[in-house]
Amino acid sequence: MIIGVIREGKVPPDKRVPLTPEQCVKLQTIYPHVQVIVQPSPIRAFLDHEYLDLGIELNEDLSGCDILIGVKEVNIEDLIPNKKYLFFSHTFKKQPYNRELLRAVLEKQVQLIDYEVLKDKSNKRIIGFGRYAGIVGCYNGFLTYGLKHNLYSLKAANKCANRKEVEEELKKVILPKNTKIILTGFGRVGHGAREILGLLPVKEVSPDEFLSGDFDEPVFAHLELEDYYAAKDGSPFEKSTFYKEPDMFKSTFNRYLSKMDMYIPCHYWSEKADFIFTREDLKAEDLRLSVVADISCDIDGPVACTIRPSKIADPIYGYDPISEKETEFKAENSIAVMAVDNLPCELPLDASDHFGSELIREVFPALIKNDTDAVIERGSQTTLAGELSSYFSYLDAYVAGTE
Repeated sequence: MIIGVIREGKVPPDKRVPLTPEQCVKLQTIYPHVQVIVQPSPIRAFLDHEYLDLGIELNEDLSGCDILIGVKEVNIEDLIPNKKYLFFSHTFKKQPYNRELLRAVLEKQVQLIDYEVLKDKSNKRIIGFGRYAGIVGCYNGFLTYGLKHNLYSLKAANKCANRKEVEEELKKVILPKNTKIILTGFGRVGHGAREILGLLPVKEVSPDEFLSGDFDEPVFAHLELEDYYAAKDGSPFEKSTFYKEPDMFKSTFNRYLSKMDMYIPCHYWSEKADFIFTREDLKAEDLRLSVVADISCDIDGPVACTIRPSKIADPIYGYDPISEKETEFKAENSIAVMAVDNLPCELPLDASDHFGSELIREVFPALIKNDTDAVIERGSQTTLAGELSSYFSYLDAYVAGTE
């Protein structure tokens, strides 16, 4: 079996890789019948010679490979017919901007195995970059807070060599006593954010303590869903019901807006759910919130001040609650918003290493050996026959352009 690591072709370029040079060697060691071939690239965080130095073949032509793996969407013109591909296609939610990509995948009879829908037998995702989205996003939040309030200055994450340097930069963070921070969302992203909070002199308190007290040190509260949503009919909160019928619940988050300085959203939000806070909520005279590090980055939605995504090169903008318009983030009474939508790209070496480890541990056993839990089967949006798999037949109208 030959596995090809493709060159990333999206613009702007993505420096991440699915497998590091060391991981290519490890994969071949674990599965002696597997050979890894890497397509040369001038933009990877790992240089071509780093693969060559470890004996990994570089070849522009990957047509002889059985399986092709990348990170982001593959350009239509680069798709090789009748191959198995693994990458993030961003099509399973019927994203309009990638309709043509899925059509091309079907036309070229490609089996698309999408990382984002690979799940274990408990239906939990097994691979992703969420942890590093949380790590970088939380770091960027404290970078933003320092700039907003002229407290300290941190080096941009993408200017740091690696995570170790990011951690060194965090030693510069000095927060006033009673600085109060809210974190929402768990999973990979939320736990990644907590890794950064764990490196800072910030004490965790309960939501009730957060709302009722003042503190002699910086604090944060990590909210569960029941801490900021309630049943509309007044019945006790049940998480299983919320997941099934989010429209039956209302947000109670606005009670935190007068108590907190920074908000770090790491949650998954359903369009059926109530907005976490609205533009009207931000008009309150007692609003204290001044920085939002929106890792979830749902535009013009649940976090009202996130009116657009931002870019790595220019990560912060201001939101004026009164005019509801963008403004300078340092302007008086503005909310500084960090809403970079490709956060793991800021630490490509570390993010790639983590992703590749998950790929080897969680995905390759099912891909190369026995798919006893139908991980690959359930994660394949299309088949080599040029058809949508039964698990993704709901995309038929999306492909046809009728919805």
